[in-house]
Amino acid sequence: MKQEQHATEKDSHEGLRQTWKAFSFLSGVGIYLAAVIGICVYLGNLADEHLGLGMKGKFAGILLGFPIAIYSLYRQLKHSGTV
Repeated sequence: MKQEQHATEKDSHEGLRQTWKAFSFLSGVGIYLAAVIGICVYLGNLADEHLGLGMKGKFAGILLGFPIAIYSLYRQLKHSGTV
């Protein structure tokens, strides 16, 4: 009886460990995407200020930021063996 309880607790701890590992991985992905897109929007804002583009620079930063972030994230995941 005691061995069964110990095995159940061990499985429970392993499930919790996997849950936290997945949570931390996905949190890191979200932070990475936000950082890359934020940098692109910032660069677009600088272009707006220096070239007088209105909001076109920020819009271009958003449009370029998403594909850059997704592609670089894909390459990192592929290199790590996750994908």
